[in-house]
Amino acid sequence: MDNRTDPCVVIVVEYEALIRMSAVYALEDADFAVLEAATADEAIEILEHEAHSIHVVFTDVRMPGTMDGVALAHHVRRHWPHIGLIAASGHARNLAFRLPHGSRFVSKPYDLDEIIDHVRDLAPNDCH
Repeated sequence: MDNRTDPCVVIVVEYEALIRMSAVYALEDADFAVLEAATADEAIEILEHEAHSIHVVFTDVRMPGTMDGVALAHHVRRHWPHIGLIAASGHARNLAFRLPHGSRFVSKPYDLDEIIDHVRDLAPNDCH
């Protein structure tokens, strides 16, 4: 009998490619499956096709496109309430009150181990 579980799937939404790659590599090293998006619009496109298998969205707050990370977090909560949410910003330090209930907020620069801990806390127990 195979006791392995499917990996937790995280979308990293970050416009800055180097920051996104750093987060992606750290999460992959922690055994998460990771999808990438540079904007909220790209993330929503992914979610529309893959939401059933996604566990956490980790998003920057400030990014180009039709919505920022706070709006993305609310959109995700409305349409896919099972998905955990983490938002990061180096510009707005008191955004936690603007995020949907149960979301996490981290200030940039963030510690990648802290992000991994948040993902583990928000993901269902059966995927990690």
